[in-house]
Amino acid sequence: MPVRHRLIAVAVAVIWGVNFLAIHSSLGSFPPFLLVAIRFTLLAIPTLLLVPRPQVPLRWLIGYGLGFGVAQFTFLYAGMAAGMPTGLASLVLQASGPFTLVLGALLLSEKVHRLQWVGIAVAVIGMALVGWSRAQAASFVPFLLLLLGAVGGAFGNLSSRLAKPPNPLHLTMWMSVVVPVPMLALSLIFEGPAQIGAALTGSLSAAAAPAWLGLVYTCLIGTVVGSGLWTWLLARHPAGVVAPFSMLVPVVGILTAAVVLGEWPSWLELLGGVIVVGGVLIGAIRPPVPAAQSLETQPIAAQPSGV
Repeated sequence: MPVRHRLIAVAVAVIWGVNFLAIHSSLGSFPPFLLVAIRFTLLAIPTLLLVPRPQVPLRWLIGYGLGFGVAQFTFLYAGMAAGMPTGLASLVLQASGPFTLVLGALLLSEKVHRLQWVGIAVAVIGMALVGWSRAQAASFVPFLLLLLGAVGGAFGNLSSRLAKPPNPLHLTMWMSVVVPVPMLALSLIFEGPAQIGAALTGSLSAAAAPAWLGLVYTCLIGTVVGSGLWTWLLARHPAGVVAPFSMLVPVVGILTAAVVLGEWPSWLELLGGVIVVGGVLIGAIRPPVPAAQSLETQPIAAQPSGV
């Protein structure tokens, strides 16, 4: 990969790492389920008008939207609203990688080779350390919510894999069309009309400007620019070359949250984080591919969770 392309990959990781700060900012003015609904409504409207519908079976488009969009972001936003530190949220959500391998083996009979099982075991050990630290800090429930979000992202990844989209960016954008209605229903049920009305009324004040800036960043920079550049890289390089750069996302997330929000992780959380990143990187290693195999037949690297 040329140096310029490596710099682009690093830039995408920075964009997605900072995205967790944008989510934190938006949660200051909106309840979590309503915020997810607003985020994906802002993406769905231009998608319906400007982006061609991906030529994939409808069931996998809906499955991708429900898993990667609804389930992942419901638990991510709920966990962060319940007190999960922003930086650690960017880390724990990376568990979707090992979950995807396990679910692929269980549900799709995909072959997981021994080194990948080692990576899964290492990542589990790292998550256990982070979970133990969160339990000691009386913040175990938000940690569990983030793990559930990672499971949702894994189901979304499987749907994306089964869809085999000719243009992955179009599938990513059209996933947003699936999300708003179920999220509005969840918001009405769990947050209620009174809280929704108060949040929307309050969003018109100057104090809500950071929340709207966070939404703009999440939609335009995080999704359109970040996912667009990521897809551009995957069209030019094998997934195994591009995917490891996504492990910079939690590094950026933790560092920016520490500097901007003062959320300094404990030594046990840092150790667990290093082990998790190492385990995910090991799990991302794939068996050698025959030289004659074309780039188009290489596995597609899933979009990192939480972006």
